[in-house]
Amino acid sequence: MADNDRSSSLLGRSMSHALDEMRVFRTWLRWLCVDQSNYWTASLSWLVFIGLAIVVPALSHFVLSCADSLHSRPHDAVAQLSLSGVASLSFICLSRFVRRYGLRRFLFFDKLCDESETVRKGYTDQFNRSLKLLFIFVLPCFAAESIYKIWWYTSGGTRIPFLGNVIVSNTVACILELCSWFYRTVVFFLVCVLFRLICCLQILRLQDFAQVFVVDSDVGSVLSEHLRIRRHLRIISHRFRLFIMFALIFITASQFASLLMTTRAKADVNVFHTGELAVCSVSLLAGLLIILRSAARITHKAQALRCLASKWHVCATINSFDVAENETRVGRVGDEQFFTGISDASTDFDDVGDEEDEIDNSKFIPSYAHSTISFQKRQALVTYFENNNAGITIYGFMLDRSSLHTIFGIEMSLVLWLLGKTVGIS
Repeated sequence: MADNDRSSSLLGRSMSHALDEMRVFRTWLRWLCVDQSNYWTASLSWLVFIGLAIVVPALSHFVLSCADSLHSRPHDAVAQLSLSGVASLSFICLSRFVRRYGLRRFLFFDKLCDESETVRKGYTDQFNRSLKLLFIFVLPCFAAESIYKIWWYTSGGTRIPFLGNVIVSNTVACILELCSWFYRTVVFFLVCVLFRLICCLQILRLQDFAQVFVVDSDVGSVLSEHLRIRRHLRIISHRFRLFIMFALIFITASQFASLLMTTRAKADVNVFHTGELAVCSVSLLAGLLIILRSAARITHKAQALRCLASKWHVCATINSFDVAENETRVGRVGDEQFFTGISDASTDFDDVGDEEDEIDNSKFIPSYAHSTISFQKRQALVTYFENNNAGITIYGFMLDRSSLHTIFGIEMSLVLWLLGKTVGIS
């Protein structure tokens, strides 16, 4: 019984050794105070979260209020609640992921041993770029927020000498607010970037899987590999569905609250009053776009396999017909010239660059190697692809480009309705 419990615990999460490929990433997580690999770092992580995501924003809003018309912050409540809300959601989800699965298993590093060298190398490169991408999104917004906060404090935004000296008090308050803003933004973007990283792995796997249609593969191995990919996509959807759904709800509510406050009657809209709200909105929308674009890309790649499988079936069927007994050699030569012409014509698409997808393209598939696969097996595989869509879902709702268009249409309708109620747009 003890051996079974130990085996279950080992399968429950995948531990890392100290000198693995994730040591640099773990170091950054410790410096960002989001590492929860053991009890002490988890306790410190929660203390920092409560202090910077809840206590400091609350004190900033209620203590540092200013009656001056230039330095008043009428939209501060919306900005603080929006950023703290998505940061809390991100931190809770990240804590649950790391505690339940471990960082290696959560990022599918324990599954890389089953992948090809191309997938392993591509995913390692994406993983090494993930922190750089994180700071590419965070640092510009943090620079804009720093400029606004420094202006607000240096121009006399507050005169509360809680440390006995106005300059020292303003310096400490400014640093705490900037640390709070930076921490909340980093936590939110970290989960978004990790989701993008995991989606990049599945995209690499789909691109590698597409190569089975241009080599001599049997239908059984193709079906088995696609079932494995679909299983991983379901795992990703199940892990991130709550985060994606609530992030979409929170950010949408935040944007509508911001729009309502800035378009209502007697609203004083200028860079001094709405600057912080604008930076917060841009940050949240950028994170949301990372999530939705990553989900749509992987769903598009998965659905493009249906087109590739159908094209493979057609090319293989044309190329594998039997020569009739009364067919002359001249006719056979004509057929060979026809297929050669197809191959030559397909090279005309080499100049399209990025306009065509790696999987869903207009090139013909050289199918001479597939003549040994029967028509019935190929047809069964194509039927399977047509009736088994793969991609990122939220409780059965597929996140593809059509779904994003629907979400955009609904939110645009709500925006126009809100503008009609506030500024009279009909």
